[in-house]
Amino acid sequence: MVPLALTPEGIELGGTRRGVGLALTGLFDWIDRTFPADDEHAFVASLRDIELLARIEWDAPLPERLDERNIVNLDDLPDDLTAALSRPPATLVQCAACRRLCVRDDFVWKEKQLCAWDYHAQVFGKRGPWRDGPYEERHFETLPSCAYVAPELLAELAVDVLMTIRELAGAQPAAIVNALLESDAGRPHMAVRTAAGITVLREANVAVNGVEG
Repeated sequence: MVPLALTPEGIELGGTRRGVGLALTGLFDWIDRTFPADDEHAFVASLRDIELLARIEWDAPLPERLDERNIVNLDDLPDDLTAALSRPPATLVQCAACRRLCVRDDFVWKEKQLCAWDYHAQVFGKRGPWRDGPYEERHFETLPSCAYVAPELLAELAVDVLMTIRELAGAQPAAIVNALLESDAGRPHMAVRTAAGITVLREANVAVNGVEG
């Protein structure tokens, strides 16, 4: 068995493996429990093929790397899993908040490994490190940092992405960020460092009874 992490950007394949031994008499009940038909991310080869392989005691060494070349039923897999097979495996950990699997070091807050959902909720939620004034140079040394921001999760939090600045040699991102904040004074903003550079977020206008606040 190979662990998988479901993220806002798709599935990530874990780099660890675990062997599972099952008697043929209990195999199909285990498949029903493990791969429910109503789960769109549950996938398994046809039961007829599985039974045939089990009865002939088919065996083969595990490949050094799991990818599209060694998947029997590749056409049956979801597109996001097929895409995951084309990428190098990731190191997966459990989210410190919800325990779901996530990619190690993609989202770390207060020294805790978090999934994208819990990181967004904690850092970009109402209690996050929002500011309503310019950043001093020292503040850029302690910006929240993560692999990426997920637009669909920000939308749930009523947060807008205003701008992403690529950090280049000789550039002055602090001046650009503060110029943007000064042009939109009075609204809570947050700068966050991602793999793409520095992204500036803003609390969105939320309409209440037809009035934006």
